[in-house]
Amino acid sequence: MAHSSQTVVAFPNNHVIDVGGRLIELRIDGRLQDLGDWTPQVATALAAREGIELLVQHWKVLNAMREYYAAYNVPPVKKLLKRALKEAGSAALTSDAALDELFPNGVLMQGSRIAGVPVPHLDAELERVNCGGRKAAVATPVHFVDKFDFKGVSLSVTCTGNLLELHRWSPELAEFMAQKEGLSLSDDHWEVLNFLRSFYFEFGVTPMVKMLMKHMAEELGAERASREHLYKLFPGGPSRQGSRIAGLPEPQGCIDG
Repeated sequence: MAHSSQTVVAFPNNHVIDVGGRLIELRIDGRLQDLGDWTPQVATALAAREGIELLVQHWKVLNAMREYYAAYNVPPVKKLLKRALKEAGSAALTSDAALDELFPNGVLMQGSRIAGVPVPHLDAELERVNCGGRKAAVATPVHFVDKFDFKGVSLSVTCTGNLLELHRWSPELAEFMAQKEGLSLSDDHWEVLNFLRSFYFEFGVTPMVKMLMKHMAEELGAERASREHLYKLFPGGPSRQGSRIAGLPEPQGCIDG
């Protein structure tokens, strides 16, 4: 395997690559300006700029990243990438050592660049802001907006109603927030809320509905994870409304499609 031993990649001043006579524009960090320009040939050229010759193992990782992005509209964080690789029969590539050998500048940064997908981010790495003076997305939202009081404490939320300070969450607060949205939490609701929280604290991201359904079906069965069942519990969206009540950040990407 041929790759550069450098830990920092220096990109040329001319941020364009020629791939079979086709000029592909790059950003200053070497990522594609237009993700739609990606092809396997473009990936090979991007890798070559970084001293990497793409082998079968590289392609398994790159394809896993692209398939995940195509399915969920967000790139996978490292733990979810490893899970996807394992499910695809590539468990040998799921160790940090194996991934670092393939992508010495980091699979999330370097791998996503070559795969032509955005940089993956944990929810904790994304800035969360409250509504401030901005107009709410709907005229009369069912959820709390800006701030609300609970047991003598003022709690701030984002424009989507998600807590800004996640450590403030408690089961009692969840019941209070659910009542605001016209929900009385049953055991079925708590099954979903607990799953959302478990997923978030294991992987660092709040699952959107497609992701939620997939992983819930694997662990709890298809009936418990069906779209009909989840939307009956959370009419405002299992991920959108569920994340609010579960005290989590709003999911990234296409949330409740």
